[in-house]
Amino acid sequence: MLGDYTWSVVEKETECLAERFKAVSRNIANANTPGYARHNVSFENQLREVMESDKKLHMSVTDEQHIPSHPLRIKDVQAADIKINDEKYRLDKNNVDPEREMAVLSETRMMYSGFMRIASNKLNTLRSMIAGR
Repeated sequence: MLGDYTWSVVEKETECLAERFKAVSRNIANANTPGYARHNVSFENQLREVMESDKKLHMSVTDEQHIPSHPLRIKDVQAADIKINDEKYRLDKNNVDPEREMAVLSETRMMYSGFMRIASNKLNTLRSMIAGR
């Protein structure tokens, strides 16, 4: 569904949520590894900025050496894998809290399910339009 804005947002959101699933699973797998620093995946602010870009006045990039002030398109949004080093709370310097990771996993699963529901509704609407109902 090329060119469909909703579909592009759902596609990018689920792609980034999949990266968060991977990071949380690595964190849980290394919960007992001494010195392991947990990872967090962040992308929501970038995606929100792109989605709200029509409400802002942006600088023009007039030369290829100019640095754009924001992601220009939805496809430019990248999930940032951030290593959290400054939250050591165990003696073995591991900062993975299994309860927190399970909460993040549940939240990510609910968000992923919600976006899959949006995609399903979009496909059902297109099927109805094609079938002429």
